[in-house]
Amino acid sequence: MTARLTFGLITAATGLMAQVKLPPFTRETLRNGVKLDLMARPGVPLVDFRILVYGGGESDPAARAGLAGVAAELLRKGSAARTAEQFSEELDFLGGTFQAGDGFGSSSATTITAEFLKKDFDRGLELVADAVLRPAFPDAEVRKLVAQRVDAAKSLKDNPRAAIGSYFESFFFGAAHPYGHPADEITLARIGRQDVLDYHHAMYCGRNMAVIVTGDFDPMVAEAKIAQAFGGAEPGKAFEWPAEPASRSNGELLLVDKPDATQTYFYIGQPGISRLNPDRVPLQLVNTLFGGRFTSMLNDELRVNSGLTYGANSQVQERRLPGAIVITTFTKTETTAKAIDMALDVLKRLGEKGITAEQLASVKAYVKGTYPPSRLQTADQLAAILGEFELYGLGRGEVDDYFSRIDAVTLDQANAVARKYYRSNNLTFVLLGNAAKIREAAGKYAPKIVEVAVTKPGFGER
Repeated sequence: MTARLTFGLITAATGLMAQVKLPPFTRETLRNGVKLDLMARPGVPLVDFRILVYGGGESDPAARAGLAGVAAELLRKGSAARTAEQFSEELDFLGGTFQAGDGFGSSSATTITAEFLKKDFDRGLELVADAVLRPAFPDAEVRKLVAQRVDAAKSLKDNPRAAIGSYFESFFFGAAHPYGHPADEITLARIGRQDVLDYHHAMYCGRNMAVIVTGDFDPMVAEAKIAQAFGGAEPGKAFEWPAEPASRSNGELLLVDKPDATQTYFYIGQPGISRLNPDRVPLQLVNTLFGGRFTSMLNDELRVNSGLTYGANSQVQERRLPGAIVITTFTKTETTAKAIDMALDVLKRLGEKGITAEQLASVKAYVKGTYPPSRLQTADQLAAILGEFELYGLGRGEVDDYFSRIDAVTLDQANAVARKYYRSNNLTFVLLGNAAKIREAAGKYAPKIVEVAVTKPGFGER
């Protein structure tokens, strides 16, 4: 074992304190390349396991988007040692949990999480390692799951609130971008057992995996057991991250026609930042004021003051590659143009006038008050933090220095960030609703409009 790092003493974290400190943890790399992070937190007799397999949705072949997610869900469907039924029975007997998916916020890793009582550490670890490293992928299970996911992709379009995000990803990023080919009924239907076997062999290897354990355990004892369980994985080859394409969608509008819709759901997007962008802290503050909390500029205008919607917000996607800054909301069909115009007015006002000193002080207190309970309270939350460290190459300063970085943001800096990122030109629009009733209104927002029927397979990728 090499590259061992041990971090220092924790300071208790509450919303009233000047700073928060991450609890101590260790990081090391096993001989086969597996990254191992351990954070012992005695008190509650639970242990959380989090395994990251780098790549996630970014590793999906465009023609078989959804492959990482299918492989992840099949992990619990049997191995050489136990059937799917036996796995479920053992998990239930232990009172444990096991979940696997291809999303890690940024879709850059498959995440497997499991939780067991402290007394069941050994049995839980064996169950997790068997599922992750030695799945059988029975053909019948592959076929059944793929069929279920194809049906789910089709039925997703009956839920505009859920579907519009995939339409936006496809349209904003474009098919050549790692984020621009969400799984749909076409790509999922192409996935077969051999695809899953090949994917698992290539991706679930030592150099492409991190194992994170938090909770109540003896670190020295646990380290040896985890090293034995995962140290036998083939080293393999680390996933080669795709580069960002040179161009993305801007100044265009996608109109998704759903003739029976009585509401219009819309996204308004523009280029944002990556997870490591140095502007991320002031941008988080500005976006919280703009559309990141209930008492935000967008929600005040579109919900509280006008009643045009039940909620409007703004999201800053912080991914491995730069994501988007997206305004999202919905409104009645007949008030589509009014709601979009109002959202654009608020956007323009932020870019031109910025925020006040009082607003900045308010949002600093709000973010510092909500951060500890939302990110640092449970073993699972702490494991998620360590997962971000491994995925993005971050250190404990990301947490320990967070409040001081918030405090250091000046009004001039916040307003410079507002001007830089919240622009009102070259925006990308995605509208999902009754095209016959909103087509004319949509024409004023972009010089180019692409229209697609919601019944068309896929998500309207160009």
